[in-house]
Amino acid sequence: MTLKLFNSLTRSLEPFSPLDPDRVTMYICGPTVYNYVHIGNARPPVVFGVLADLLRRRYGKVTYARNITDVDDKINAAARELGVPIATITDKYTQAYREHMDALGVKRPDVEPAATAHIPHIIAMIEQLIERGHAYAAEGHVLFAVGTYAQYGALSRRDPDDMLAGARVEVAPYKRDPGDFVLWKPSDDETPGWDSPWGRGRPGWHIECSAMAEAHLGETIDIHAGGVDLQFPHHENEIAQSTCAHGGKVFARYWLHNGMLNFAGTKMSKSLGNVSRVNDLLARHPPEALRYALLSAHYRQPLDWSDALVEQSIRTLDRLYGTLRDLADVDVGAAPIDVPDAIEMALDDDLNTPNALAALASIATSARKAEGDARVAAKRELLGAGLGLGLLQQSPAAWFERGAVEGDDARIQTLVDERDAAKKARDFARADAIRKQLADENILLEDTPQGVRWRRGG
Repeated sequence: MTLKLFNSLTRSLEPFSPLDPDRVTMYICGPTVYNYVHIGNARPPVVFGVLADLLRRRYGKVTYARNITDVDDKINAAARELGVPIATITDKYTQAYREHMDALGVKRPDVEPAATAHIPHIIAMIEQLIERGHAYAAEGHVLFAVGTYAQYGALSRRDPDDMLAGARVEVAPYKRDPGDFVLWKPSDDETPGWDSPWGRGRPGWHIECSAMAEAHLGETIDIHAGGVDLQFPHHENEIAQSTCAHGGKVFARYWLHNGMLNFAGTKMSKSLGNVSRVNDLLARHPPEALRYALLSAHYRQPLDWSDALVEQSIRTLDRLYGTLRDLADVDVGAAPIDVPDAIEMALDDDLNTPNALAALASIATSARKAEGDARVAAKRELLGAGLGLGLLQQSPAAWFERGAVEGDDARIQTLVDERDAAKKARDFARADAIRKQLADENILLEDTPQGVRWRRGG
């Protein structure tokens, strides 16, 4: 099987081949930690986490970095408003981000670099750019000279004049060209800053990722991924400064960009105020249902986010976990669970998670029909299919519990069994009374060939 990925730089589907098969490198732009992230911010870690797992199965050694932007003007503003050091803000929201991604089944990256821990790397890269004639110092700032990099705009396919017209560019007298962007800027006494050859200051946003990627993954990396909203200017600027700092070496060989989340037909964004924060969603819905919903559309396409999408994901997972519950008596043994070829083939096709979820549903259907010794292989295949997508990794009891008090499952099952016995004894009044009692508790019953299943309503 050959993994093919859509490279945003070439606008084509390309077979993936790492620069070094013994060490695949991948970098994803992480959060700016000044507040809780919204569900759109969770899409890259979820979908590209699936890719990281696929690469590990295929190649073994993967170094996957996802950064933390912990110095930024929004962070400074939040800290100033509360009268606290920036670390008070960044520590709180970094920890919250980690916990929320954990809840969504996102594995921790191999490296999680923070910008403030890489100030020396950032300063060194800026010095390289100045030395090579691609950057200049002016009034305490250091700026990248866009005109010195002929390929600027290749990723976003924009003409430099169009990019300037469409971007929020600071018009400042110290710029040689209006499109030049900041690598370093001065800090006053009230603003966090670090000593540098150009005075006390702080880094620009774009240079942080270039320096962190170089520090942990090298001058050329295999995959750089992130939201399509970062393609310009952030990723465009990363390419320019990294390529120029490294003497023309390719910065990232494959560029992957996920589509945005829409809410009621409009792009979800903090600036529009139409965000659904992950912490709020986790308080209302099972985390695995949120993960399923994020995987339900192809990563390059927009995803329409709604309560209906989450509810549909819950119902689908109810059926999948219900199948595993019906197979509870099947011992799959101690051998490692493998991801089925049907899942691998779907993911090899540019991370086609909708096709992978369809394959998962088909495998579950076959598992429900399996009999005798075939049930062992069927259960192993279903668990393996879930493994490839980061789903079905908890017990059915844990899924259906969803916040119930300890021991409640046993009580409910006793009532279900009592209702079944009443029906067999043709005591329909008692059976109806039990059904109503369970319905009042939001317990839904489903008759299946294997017997009555129950679940809590979403």
